[in-house]
Amino acid sequence: MSYSVGEVSGFAGVTVRTLHHYDEIGLLAPGGRSRAGHRRYDDADLDRLQQILFYRELGFPLDEVAALLDDPDADPREHLRRQHALLSARITKLQEMAAAVEQAMEAKKMGINLTPEEKFEVFGDKDPEQYAQEAERRWGGTETYAESQRRAAAYTKEDWKRMQAEAADWSARYDALMAAGEPPTGERAMDLAEEHRRHITQWFYECSYEIHTGLGEMYVSDERFRAFYDSTRPGLAVHLRDAILANAVRNS
Repeated sequence: MSYSVGEVSGFAGVTVRTLHHYDEIGLLAPGGRSRAGHRRYDDADLDRLQQILFYRELGFPLDEVAALLDDPDADPREHLRRQHALLSARITKLQEMAAAVEQAMEAKKMGINLTPEEKFEVFGDKDPEQYAQEAERRWGGTETYAESQRRAAAYTKEDWKRMQAEAADWSARYDALMAAGEPPTGERAMDLAEEHRRHITQWFYECSYEIHTGLGEMYVSDERFRAFYDSTRPGLAVHLRDAILANAVRNS
């Protein structure tokens, strides 16, 4: 049984471009080709892609992923055990991935062959490569990015729960502020913008007013960030951007 690049892209939730890139750098070369020369992926290729995506979701650079997967002394089950430990110690949002690793471990032990859809369902409609590559492109060489990575790697599940609870509480209060018709230049909006900046400083990296203003612009210009904030209340991304700017001016 083999699959086309389009089929793999569909059930793995990654782009065809990502699969082509993995092939070009030797990270995931398809096991075969059609008579027309098109890529064909077999079950072993899907297993390797699953491992790649797990490691990428955990923040491993591509060269480290290649080194881990191509280590001749590595037991394939050891990859699953390592990933399970890392995932369980990280963010609550990744618990579904930890369950998927457990499922894969069980399947390996019992000789069960998972379907392509089952192997990648944990990722939903998210392509982890898309965000990892963008983060590295934008901030990969900065101390800010490095500090964020160092802190995130050390957090426990309880840390992530507390962080998420704080963020949810902030979102609810900002939603209420907008529902009350408060302007972004008002004291309450600026106070919540300041709380937003301090939250980033507390959990990720030192967020100066200059950096915070840049983030505010990105929340509006980047469709994904805008959709995230506007999912709480339409127009929240723009309102927050303006409140961040007003708060920066207030503290200049």
